[in-house]
Amino acid sequence: MDFEFTRDEENGLLNRTELDFVLKYDGATPSRKEIMGKLCALRNVNPANCVIDSLIGEFGKQEVVGQARIYESEEELKATELDYVIKRCNSEEKSEEEAEA
Repeated sequence: MDFEFTRDEENGLLNRTELDFVLKYDGATPSRKEIMGKLCALRNVNPANCVIDSLIGEFGKQEVVGQARIYESEEELKATELDYVIKRCNSEEKSEEEAEA
């Protein structure tokens, strides 16, 4: 997976960094969890402080255009983001933990 950041802006009012990116990959489309893990590793941030807003892929292309937001703390993320966005970003982690139990 190769990330190309097309926009990287600080939003001081909401204490977050807003990112637009193009992700190029080989093989199957990576899951939201895999993309989140790679993005957080590249930016050196805690996954609890990050949400991926949208991922858009086109048929036949091996690239995804996405938007993500990185907050300074988990509390600011929860105060700003909508509940379904937070749940969507964390749902895959919980479902895997439940499957292991």
